[in-house]
Amino acid sequence: MATPKTAEVASAREISSQPSSVDGKHSEPGLVEKGVHGGDLYDEDDTGSGINVVAHGQTNLKTTKDGKTILIPQPSDDPADPLNWSWGKKHLVLFTLFLPALFTDFGMTWGTTLFQAQAPSFGMTVAATALSINGGIFLQGPGGVIAVPFTQRFGRLPVLFWSQFLSCVMVIGASQASGYAGFTACRTLQGFFNTAPQVIGLSVVHDMFFFHERTIRINLWAFSFVFGPFLAPMLSAFAIEGISWRACYGILAGLYGFSALVLVFFGDETLYDRKNPQPQHSNTVGGANRFLLLVGYHGAKAQGRPTIWSVSKHIAELQFKPQILLTTACFMMLLFMWSIGIITTVPQFIVPPPYSFSANGLALFYLGPMLGALIGELWGHVFNEWNARHYMRRHSGRHEPENRLWGTYAPAIAAVAGLVLFGQTLQHTLTWFALDFAWAMYTFAQVTATTAVSAYLLDSFPKHAALVASILNFWRTTGGFTVGYFQLDWVKRNGAGVSFGCQAAILAAGFVSIVAVQVWGRRWRMRYPPPVAEN
Repeated sequence: MATPKTAEVASAREISSQPSSVDGKHSEPGLVEKGVHGGDLYDEDDTGSGINVVAHGQTNLKTTKDGKTILIPQPSDDPADPLNWSWGKKHLVLFTLFLPALFTDFGMTWGTTLFQAQAPSFGMTVAATALSINGGIFLQGPGGVIAVPFTQRFGRLPVLFWSQFLSCVMVIGASQASGYAGFTACRTLQGFFNTAPQVIGLSVVHDMFFFHERTIRINLWAFSFVFGPFLAPMLSAFAIEGISWRACYGILAGLYGFSALVLVFFGDETLYDRKNPQPQHSNTVGGANRFLLLVGYHGAKAQGRPTIWSVSKHIAELQFKPQILLTTACFMMLLFMWSIGIITTVPQFIVPPPYSFSANGLALFYLGPMLGALIGELWGHVFNEWNARHYMRRHSGRHEPENRLWGTYAPAIAAVAGLVLFGQTLQHTLTWFALDFAWAMYTFAQVTATTAVSAYLLDSFPKHAALVASILNFWRTTGGFTVGYFQLDWVKRNGAGVSFGCQAAILAAGFVSIVAVQVWGRRWRMRYPPPVAEN
């Protein structure tokens, strides 16, 4: 059935309370959504008008198989449209995103348990050796911003592929570096190249899935890159017991290589221009075609895509929208800032006395934050789905993006409490279990808050998914790289109770920005619309 066109468009308030009839079946209010943008009905809208239930007597709308939910956006009749792909193909392509996303922060924190083994090789102290990770963490922010224009111009798949390939090369270089400077340079470039999956994720989800399907996929994507920083140190701590630190980095290079091969054999391009459809080059036809798709040749030849310069300007313009600046720079930066500080310094807290953890004990310590991330994934799926449906039922099918931000309240409380508990446990040398529990609380907060904020940004700017994801990633990593320079000194000077207590207070103050967006976000979306989407 064709996408409906109509010359008469009722206002959102006039139509939001009417039941929709699709092929003779009445859909449940709150499960059928609509946006009006440029005269195109049943499509998404990032001008601030929200998403609503509608009924215009249309009977040719595409719905889910049960007929209850109108598909948003309406897919084209082209089988190559990623919205029309089979369930199996969509999730296979999604898996090829999850693996690189997992290896993003995974690849940076892989070395946090190897500093003790590396220090003698470089003739440096453990604390000085640990600073080698900071440059890579910092460049993950600019790296993500720079990746997005290439994603919009050349496609999602080439950027993902080159990200994994170049990360593999950099890790090989780090494993063979003869000195600290060469090792740090390779690790820094690794951070620059490996961050692309964290900014492409929202776009891939938006390309393949309908509005009502996205939250769980965003939750899984967020879980994959938040879970990685805790899985990697656990594995590398086990590995260093039997092999050298150079061999440990050889394993990491192999993982990046495997991820690149998965993209070669199973990845596909999800960028599709529904306004000006062109022949879609599939990754399943011919070896030469697959190679040209992977390296970006087909993307370079595609017509009608934006230039790298125009996308860069749009990113700069979006950054200063108040609803983006407050949610990312004033809240998410602080949330991840203190987390990165814990990840990069925790071995230096629990390996020396009084805790005196062995390498295996250190590895098992990471099970706590991993469990917290897993609980956060489950909570995020259940709560965010319930929250959206509950709101829409109570508001005659109308969806407001700011409603998503209720999903940040529980994680904010958990994060503040977790920091206080972590600091007090270190201050008074309490049981290691309290440390692990506090860390688990914090990782729970990271996963659930990331899902809520990402869903809010995608709902507010559906046509600019990659751009807003790069902004979120920039602030998520930019603050964190600085903590390694002052965390240990701060604890030594003022005590862990004061240090982590201050961090908790700063995070709590930053949460006020979320409340402000909930109150004024809709007004800001109407007053400061985004630039016109180019694809």
